[in-house]
Amino acid sequence: MKIADIDLGYRPVVLAPMEDVTDPSFRLICREMGAAMVTTEFVSAEALVRDVSSTVRKLEVRDAERPVAIQIYGREPEAMVEAAKIVERAEPDVIDINFGCPVKRVAGKGAGAGMLRDVPKLLSITKQVVDAVSLPVTVKTRLGWDCENKIIKELALQLQDCGIKALTVHGRTRSQMYNGQADWTLIGELKQMSELEIPVIGNGDVTDAQTALANFEKYGVDGIMVGRAAFGAPWIFREIREFLDRGSYTPLSNAEKMELLRRQIRESVESIDEYRGILHIRRHLAATPLFKGIPNFRSTRIAMLRAAKLQELHEILDEIEEKYLN
Repeated sequence: MKIADIDLGYRPVVLAPMEDVTDPSFRLICREMGAAMVTTEFVSAEALVRDVSSTVRKLEVRDAERPVAIQIYGREPEAMVEAAKIVERAEPDVIDINFGCPVKRVAGKGAGAGMLRDVPKLLSITKQVVDAVSLPVTVKTRLGWDCENKIIKELALQLQDCGIKALTVHGRTRSQMYNGQADWTLIGELKQMSELEIPVIGNGDVTDAQTALANFEKYGVDGIMVGRAAFGAPWIFREIREFLDRGSYTPLSNAEKMELLRRQIRESVESIDEYRGILHIRRHLAATPLFKGIPNFRSTRIAMLRAAKLQELHEILDEIEEKYLN
């Protein structure tokens, strides 16, 4: 599969953009584990144009994580165009436009999935961004605003006409948020449309290697995007890649998985500071499947998620490793 001239290989699996999750450390680990491409946290066009320091920092990409996409979102064409030009100067490999985020503070203000209620504006923004930059532009969106307005098949062709180089589709509507089960039926139907020539990446509920293979085979997508299943589990990319390539995979040991989590903690603290770095990593620690199913774990889990000092957190992880994971 190619995005313009960027070759992601056969049946690539890519990391989804996720706020407060896909920081540089996590992206690099996912690349090392087999992700074909990674994406930054989504970037507010308005905040970027205003030069908000916390937003500008999200543009920092490293050569080791390439190919990498920077994703922007917004509702005003002028801001989106200016933001795309700023992003281009940061030299990612791809600029992605977010027309899929369902959360109220984004979609409720007309950005992200909110754009699905104003398709002419969505298309205008896309065309203006494509025309404003030389980097390949891609789009991530959903099936539609709600179940009565699943417009993705028509929209895909319109986006292609705007000049995008790939389309990622999450198999839910905005009204579904993340509830229920992702429906890949329409994603598969996109691949049956002879008029649609750009690559289609499917997204939604890919939680393991077996599901990834099944979705490739059943729906014929060019690529798959993994989001929430990577929380605290960057090794999912290694498992999927090996399973796709040879029909089986060799799981990492518990010690190897724990070392990856410790690395995330260490690098998060190094890039921010001790207090905020630990706060940032809690989402991964809370979600990691490494601790799922451990009996009588509640008090230890609470202590782990309340830890505010690096030494305290590592001592708790030492205890978990010694008592439960050996």
